[in-house]
Amino acid sequence: MARLKEIYQKEIVDAMTKKFGYKNVMEVPKLDKIVINMGVGEAKENVKVLDSALRDMEIIAGQKGVTTKAKKSVANFKIREGMKIGCKVTLRGEKMYEFADRLINLALPRVRDFRGVSANSFDGRGNYALGLKEQLIFPEIEYDKIDKVRGMDVIFVTTAKTDEEARELLGLFNMPFRK
Repeated sequence: MARLKEIYQKEIVDAMTKKFGYKNVMEVPKLDKIVINMGVGEAKENVKVLDSALRDMEIIAGQKGVTTKAKKSVANFKIREGMKIGCKVTLRGEKMYEFADRLINLALPRVRDFRGVSANSFDGRGNYALGLKEQLIFPEIEYDKIDKVRGMDVIFVTTAKTDEEARELLGLFNMPFRK
C-alpha cells in the first residue's frame, strides 16, 4: 500500500516540477494530512449512536478516532455547549497514503452512478473537501454489522498554495475528477 508514496516521490515530483517550474524540490506541494469527519446529530438523544459511528470510522481509517464536542449552544437544535455530537480521525504518513489509495481505487468506484468527484470543492488555499453519503462503499464495513447508514466528510489538506496546484496534485494521485 505504500505504492502511492513511492509514486509521489518519483513521478509526481517530476510532473509537478515540469508543469509549474519549481526551482527546488521542497516547493513541490504534497499531501499533509487527511481528516475524516462524521457529524452525528442523533447523538444528543442516544450516546450509543456515537459509539457505533466512531467504531465504523475507526474500521475505515485503521486508526483510533476522537469525539468532537459542540462549541456553542444552539437552542433550535437542542444542543448545549460541550455535548458530544461527532467524531473525527486525522491521518498522516503511511496510514494517510494507504487510506487515499483505498478511497480512490476501491471505495469511490463502488459508489452507485459514479461519474467522478467535483473539481470545484477546493477552499482557495489548496485543500480539498469530499462528502460521502454512506460508509458502505468501503470494503471493510460489513452490511450486517451497521445500525444506520451515515455519511462523512473527507478533507485532503495539502501544502499547495493555489487550487490549481492542489487539483494537479490530486489528479496525479488518480483522483477521479468529473470532466
